[in-house]
Amino acid sequence: MSTSLPPPSSLPPVVLVTGARGGIGRELCRRLKADGLRVAAVGRDAGALQPVEADLRIAADTTTPEGAQLAVAACQEAFGQAPQRLAHCVGSTLIAPLHRTRAEQWAELRRVNLDSAVFMLGAWIEALRAAGQPGAAVLCSSVVARIGVANHEAIAAAKGGVEALARSAAATYAPAGLRINVVAPGMTETPMTAPMLKVEAMREAAARQYPLGGVQGADTVAATVAWLLSDEASRLTGQVIAVDGGFSTVRPLVR
Repeated sequence: MSTSLPPPSSLPPVVLVTGARGGIGRELCRRLKADGLRVAAVGRDAGALQPVEADLRIAADTTTPEGAQLAVAACQEAFGQAPQRLAHCVGSTLIAPLHRTRAEQWAELRRVNLDSAVFMLGAWIEALRAAGQPGAAVLCSSVVARIGVANHEAIAAAKGGVEALARSAAATYAPAGLRINVVAPGMTETPMTAPMLKVEAMREAAARQYPLGGVQGADTVAATVAWLLSDEASRLTGQVIAVDGGFSTVRPLVR
C-alpha cells in the first residue's frame, strides 16, 4: 500500500512567521494554527520558541541574508514547498532624540528592523519565483513612521524604510502574483513595551493619546496580519494598514 504524502496543493498553506517569540508573532502563530494553517515559527533562540504554537520551529537570525535563506530552506525541506505566506514580525525600538542617538544604536536599529525586512522578503520572493507560486507577505512598521512623534527619529526612519520597501516590492512582483503589505501598529501590549506600561501613570498617559482610548493587545494586530495574509485580502497589495486606534489620522477629543 502506498504511504506517499498528499500533494502540497491539497494541503493548507504554509506561513513563515519571523520574530515568533515576540508578542505579536506569538499571537499570530496561535491564530494561524487555530485557523488550520501550517506554521513555521522563526527566532534566533530555538529554546525560546518552544512555547510558540507551530508545526515547525526554526532557529535563524533573519537580520543576515544567510539566516533569512536558512529559514526559507528549512520550510522547503520540512513541508516540501516554499512558504506561500510570510509574516515578518522581527523588530526593536528606540526612544531617544536624534542628538542623543549614537551611531552604533542607529546601526543596530537599522539591522534589526530594516536589514531583516530586506533579507527576509528577498529570500521569500526568490523561493516563490523559483517555484512559480503566488503568495502574500506582511511586514511590520510602526505608527511613528506614519506621523511625527517626538524622540522617535531613528526608529521612524528605519520603519519608514520598511514601508518604502514594501511598496516598491509590491509593484515589482505583482505580475508574479505576490502581494506585499504592511501593518503599522500603535502602542501595543507586548513584552517589548511591558517595562513602559507597567507604570500606571505611563499607561494612562499613553492611552489618552489614542482617539479610541486604551492600549491595544497583540491579538488586535495579529488579527489584521492574518487577514492581510488571507485570500479575503486578495485585492490588497502595497498598502500600509495603521492599527493604531486612530492615532495617525484622528485628533482625539481632549477632556
